[in-house]
This record gives sequence, C-alpha cells and structure tokens, in this order.
Amino acid sequence: MKISVFGAGLMGTPIADTLQQSGYKVTAYNRTPSKLETLKDSNIQTTTDISEAIAQSQYLLLTLSDAKAIESVLFTNSPSFTNKTIIQMGTIAPNESRDIAAKIQEQGGSYLEAPVLGSIPQAKTGTLLVMAGGDQETYKNCLPLLQKLGEEPRLIGEVGTAAALKLALNQLIASLTAGFSLSLGLIQKEGVDVESFMAILRESALYAPTFDKKLQRMGDRQFTNPNFPTKHLLKDTNLFLQAAEAAALNSEGLVGVRDIIAQAITKNLADQDYSAIYNIINPE
Repeated sequence: MKISVFGAGLMGTPIADTLQQSGYKVTAYNRTPSKLETLKDSNIQTTTDISEAIAQSQYLLLTLSDAKAIESVLFTNSPSFTNKTIIQMGTIAPNESRDIAAKIQEQGGSYLEAPVLGSIPQAKTGTLLVMAGGDQETYKNCLPLLQKLGEEPRLIGEVGTAAALKLALNQLIASLTAGFSLSLGLIQKEGVDVESFMAILRESALYAPTFDKKLQRMGDRQFTNPNFPTKHLLKDTNLFLQAAEAAALNSEGLVGVRDIIAQAITKNLADQDYSAIYNIINPE
C-alpha cells in the first residue's frame, strides 16, 4: 500500500518513518526541501512536488499546520481524488474539517479526520491516541494504517466530532499549563519547598501527569527542543475559542489564557515548548 505524507515536519517526519518501518511504501512531501533531509537515510521517497505526491499514493495523510495550508496543498490545481482517501491528522476546527471533506468528496475522494493526542516520542513508537471522524466504511479501510500509529484508534462519530474532541483536549493543555504555572509561581515567591508542594499535589485529585512532565522545564526555564511549540498552542486555543463562541459557551476564562500565550509569542517564545508561558506568568 502506498501512502503520501504531506507536511513532513515536526510530526509528519516520525509518522512517515513509523509507517515505512511498518511495511508501507511512503512518499513524504514538504514544500521546503531542508525539512526532508532527515528522511534521506530512511528509504522514504521525498518530493517537493504536490502533484507528484498526490499521484503517488492511494492514501494521502495530512500533517499540515492548519486549514489554510491544507487548502493550499490539496486544492491549488483542482486535482482528482478518485480512488484516493485523505486522512487529515492536524488540529483544525470542526467546520473546517467538514468543509474540506465536502470538497474532497466532490472531487471523487474519501475523507477521514484522524487527529492525535501525543507528540514526537509517541509518533516514533506508534503509541499516539488516535481519534477518527467519518463514515464507518472509510474508517474500516483506514484502520490497519491507523493501528500502526496508535494501538487503539477510536471512531468518535461523523466528520467534525474528532476535530471537536481534539480541540477540547488541547484546551486542557493550555488551561492546565497556565494553572500549574500560576500555582508554581506563588509557591516559589513565598519560599515554599517545591517538592513538598508536588508531593501533596501528586496524592490529590488535582494532579495531572503533565505537571511533572513540565516541572523541570519550568524550574530551569529551559524550553528548547519542543515537541509542541507555543505558536501551535496559540493557534489551537484560538480555534477552540471560535468553536466555543459558535456553541454559545462562556469561554472568558480561556481568553485570559490565550492572551498569556500571545504575550509569549511577542517575547520570542513562539518556537519554544509551550510550557514557556510560565515565563509570562512568573517572570524572572
């Protein structure tokens, strides 16, 4: 089976490599040649030609940054998607996913949204949490491929439902990180032993494993080599706020978190790990 991975970058590269090692014949596309360099030793065919990447494979797997990038890549030259299945794995809004699905189906293709929770380490080991949205038949056809990326993919519902679930989870990333940063900042300002704070927190119902995962970064104020950069968290938070407004939800609390993330971008932290918002909440 031939698969083209579009957007071979932070997540696309390990996904392409995992699928290649699982026995699939993979073509990796990126418009920037330098981002394909790391795949040269993986026997993965690479291309900067969109038409070639589309023509090469039956399954087109998208790891692109946003809906605008997807539109640009897929629909620039009005290609035919007859007998092709597009699997959209990025984080986009539910209405954006439905619009893209409609366009692909008009051009003869099948569409499945399949956003994931997890990052580079999980992509490399095939342990991502895969959420799917689409019809049963398309999901069934894609399931063997998805199982190489995550052990237990879940069909959530129709197109849009998995996109909504992914935004809900990423909203928690933003809110939990901001909340933990604020508590940790007060602990440090008041001279409370951090490990005493963490010991009590770990035994409580308030604990989330992400707190320990980010504690060292925050303590050292070291945010390089991100698995998920701050700029992507801002993009996803804005998408959630748009979806929340459409659903008539009160999201004022998240607006404050969004503004903190935006401040981090202005402080040249866009490409750093998203836990860098700690530096905004608790400045040096």
